[in-house]
Amino acid sequence: MSVVGVPAEIKDNENRVALQPDGAAELVHAGHEVVVQAGAGLGSRFADEEFVAAGATVVASADEVFERADLILKVKEPVAAEYHRFREGQQLFTYLHLAADRPLTEFLLERKIDAIAYETVQTPDRRLPLLTPMSEVAGRMAVQAAAHHLESPRGGSGVLLGGVPGTPAAKVTIIGGGVAGTEAAKIAVGMRAIVRVFDTNPSRLAYLSDVFEGRLDLVVPNKARLASYIADSDVLIGAVLVPGAKAPKLVSRETIATMRPGSVAVDIAIDQGGCFETSRATTHSDPTYVEEGVVHYCVANIPGAVARTSTLALTSATLPYAVAVAKDGVRGAARSSAPLAAGLTTLAGALTNEPVAAAHGLAFTPTADALG
Repeated sequence: MSVVGVPAEIKDNENRVALQPDGAAELVHAGHEVVVQAGAGLGSRFADEEFVAAGATVVASADEVFERADLILKVKEPVAAEYHRFREGQQLFTYLHLAADRPLTEFLLERKIDAIAYETVQTPDRRLPLLTPMSEVAGRMAVQAAAHHLESPRGGSGVLLGGVPGTPAAKVTIIGGGVAGTEAAKIAVGMRAIVRVFDTNPSRLAYLSDVFEGRLDLVVPNKARLASYIADSDVLIGAVLVPGAKAPKLVSRETIATMRPGSVAVDIAIDQGGCFETSRATTHSDPTYVEEGVVHYCVANIPGAVARTSTLALTSATLPYAVAVAKDGVRGAARSSAPLAAGLTTLAGALTNEPVAAAHGLAFTPTADALG
């Protein structure tokens, strides 16, 4: 039996919770104890009483959650204000995005935290089942945010995304045709914008051509072609993903500067460091800044703005894996599950994610070696 702890998230306007009440009931039914911080679910509209009814214990503070729990379930990566709560050898299952966060990487190694990262759990067919639901939300939200910040009171160029009869629609360029880019394209097309998607995989572009029935301009990028499209864009969306690795900087400052003043750049890849040279992480409280005349929206937890939807989507995906980790521990679950082994990031002071090790110049230990 494990004691599974669910603290409240403390990042700016992060209202998601790592477990919903029916998930707590599932863990309790499997023989585990679930300890939830009071108020942890309120941002997603789950009351403490619902967790109690599901068999969980609600405690007053995060300190008590960490003191009692063997396994900590979170949504977002721990921040510095939470580090002191972890005890050596504790287990963690959450989003980590370590390639863009050396201090957290070093902390997890020094404290010998056994951690599996949601974003690198990968099935044999290369799907990322715990990243996909939040990529879907972030892709859709990116277009909503862009449309909002194109408005004149928000410092935008005053362009309506879909235009009206007799005026041109906005041009939206999306870099990356994966899950987030595809969802962004769906919303942008639905809002009647002119949409262009760049992807290096011709097969993916062929798929998008079929799905969207020719309503997208689908482009294999090169440097000159990408720069030309960006200069002509009202909205630029970065939706690039290299699983576990730091996002490549695909758009230079000089290219951003060619966009019309008041255009909007949304960097969905900001969790992994961002794919625009001008990107830096922002929060829901202060979501934008202007660089080279372009409004940048680089919120690092976009799905937190729609916490109820995001929590329901995320916890439905994570629950079977959380049950496995609670049953066998991080080490045992990684030994018996290839997807969880792919997500294993730190174990007893060893760094088992090669892209993270490369990003920070740290020693890498193959997962098989770490598991023995």
